[in-house]
Amino acid sequence: IQELEGIFRGAGWNVIKVIWGSGWDELIEADSEGVLLKKMNETVDGQFQRFTVEDGAYAREHFFGPDPRLREMVEHMGDDQLRWLPRGGHDARKLYAAYKAATEQTNAPTVILAKTVKGWTLGADVEGRNSTHQIKKLSNKQLRDLRIRLHLESEIPEDSLADGVEAPYYRPPAGSPAHHYMMAKRRGLGGSLPRRQVQNRRPLTLPNESVFEEFRAGSKKVPASTTTAFTRMLRAFARDDKFGPRVVPIIPDEARTFGMDSLFKEFGIYAPAGQKYEPVDHHLLLSYHESKDGQLLEEGITEAGAMASWTAAATSYATRGVPMVPFFTFYSMFGFQRVGDLIWAAADARAKGFLLGATAGRTTLMGEGLQHQDGHSLVLASTVPACQAYDPAFAYETAEIIRHGIHRMYGPNPEDVFYYLALYNENYLMPPLPDDPQVVEGIVSGLYRWANAPDTEGPRATLIFSGSAHSAVREAAT
Repeated sequence: IQELEGIFRGAGWNVIKVIWGSGWDELIEADSEGVLLKKMNETVDGQFQRFTVEDGAYAREHFFGPDPRLREMVEHMGDDQLRWLPRGGHDARKLYAAYKAATEQTNAPTVILAKTVKGWTLGADVEGRNSTHQIKKLSNKQLRDLRIRLHLESEIPEDSLADGVEAPYYRPPAGSPAHHYMMAKRRGLGGSLPRRQVQNRRPLTLPNESVFEEFRAGSKKVPASTTTAFTRMLRAFARDDKFGPRVVPIIPDEARTFGMDSLFKEFGIYAPAGQKYEPVDHHLLLSYHESKDGQLLEEGITEAGAMASWTAAATSYATRGVPMVPFFTFYSMFGFQRVGDLIWAAADARAKGFLLGATAGRTTLMGEGLQHQDGHSLVLASTVPACQAYDPAFAYETAEIIRHGIHRMYGPNPEDVFYYLALYNENYLMPPLPDDPQVVEGIVSGLYRWANAPDTEGPRATLIFSGSAHSAVREAAT
């Protein structure tokens, strides 16, 4: 408690401590020599926990007993009285006084440090025990004792907690003070369940369909990677007069890794104070260009900071009534492994947008070592219910998935989901989109037929591929 107090006071906070309950007041007032206060300050937390689980005789002997002045101070008190001397965090009057004092402070923020006993009121088998966290349910006898301790004898019949009987849920009867209080609080909060009311103040215009045609045509005779295809797509999105201003490109570390240096001059890297230095690559056509109105968020090696920016943009449809479309491109190995908890939190906030795990797979980056050779981020992505995870092999697949995602998240009937795509930097010829309407449906559903099996005699196998595994699988089919 003293350490916490020092931390908060050092940061300029007001600190209010609620350590001892009202039962101690008489003893503290009688402590003219300060021996009780000295004993309290010298007794460590582990010993106080021991006093919680032992009886009053133990406290008399080991807390008050060693000092005759302390023993004399409690001679008029019985063992039960000593056993139940309360901690401040369980004293309603003390807590109210502390909270009232906190609300009256205006010069700085205030923290209340209240001392409590874990498992308080749950009985001797639970209260203050090391195993309190592991105790998941109470026996019927423990429930009967709790019923008496909480003065619920008239509300809960004793026979409903008889051994062998399944304990009922307790519901305060309608019209009772407790029921009236709870219903009033619910009404004050706007209902029993949280509800998000989205006001679309500035509706989003979806991108022009022409953006996707380039990728449906394939790469002709020029090898390309899905990362390159996505970067070209992102640039086309940002150039769209109506859709472009809502695009939020976010990159931790170095955008050049993903071939995004073409975005520097055209859209600028956001810097609150603008460009204040001449970059080392100033002589290059695609040099760093920072500006106060830059669109690109390049945040250094901080996936956590970049994820915070993504979450802000991904929830702006609800918090600001202005739908934004964030594209957070990171090394796939350092996405869900490094900020998976923040991604889950964004899902809880009903975020919308795209996460791009670039330089994925294990077919490139051998020189960087295994720390970059991701083959499992899609498994981690699949653990987040709101995350729609894909592993596209070709540019047209990447385009159709992103197109479908934009329409699903921002179209006429928007859904609260977000997308994760693995992107690769292995270069190969990108085939065109097959002339079959079922292919697009299969892409967004997760599986489609790439090629028919050869008409040959003998055993046949069905081969399935995704991502950069396609070359090995296609070779195996020949």
